[in-house]
Amino acid sequence: MRERITDILLESIQVKEELLRTGITKIKEIAELIIDCLKKNGKVILFGNGGSAADSQHIAAELVGRFKKDRTALAALALTTNTSVLTSLGNDYGYEVIFSKQIEALGQKNDVCIGISTSGKAKNVALGLKQANKMGIKTVALTGGDGGEIAKLADTSLIVPSSVTARVQEAHITIGHIICELVEQQLCQV
Repeated sequence: MRERITDILLESIQVKEELLRTGITKIKEIAELIIDCLKKNGKVILFGNGGSAADSQHIAAELVGRFKKDRTALAALALTTNTSVLTSLGNDYGYEVIFSKQIEALGQKNDVCIGISTSGKAKNVALGLKQANKMGIKTVALTGGDGGEIAKLADTSLIVPSSVTARVQEAHITIGHIICELVEQQLCQV
């Protein structure tokens, strides 16, 4: 077990070291998009499936509540939390539209939509990004592997350099925390 634990930790470190070499510019770009969005009274809309749904909720909570500072709430929401909306859309239209329909209803010009998918292949995330693009909303993709279709759909894509789901998810939440800190630092001078 000790050997396996060591291997897992080293693999996680290696992914983050590669992200350090290749991802700083993209992380900065995403943070700047969000800062600009919030300055213009837009909101951050996040969505994904499974662990990516949890990451969406986690990042939204950090922005609405606080990351490190007690401050004014920042506008953010995860499209994965309203079970009545999710189940009615899934039942009436199909699971593929659970994010696109919500973006159609809630999205506005100054918002930023962040689609999260470890593989970049989630159809409902792709449709959500397509809907946001159709509405002129800035889009961000957080993916892994080769980025899949989702990376091609977003205005800005950050592809974590791994195809191991757990390592991609670990990197996504690290990226989310970095972005929350940068946003809070720029917008909340307390």
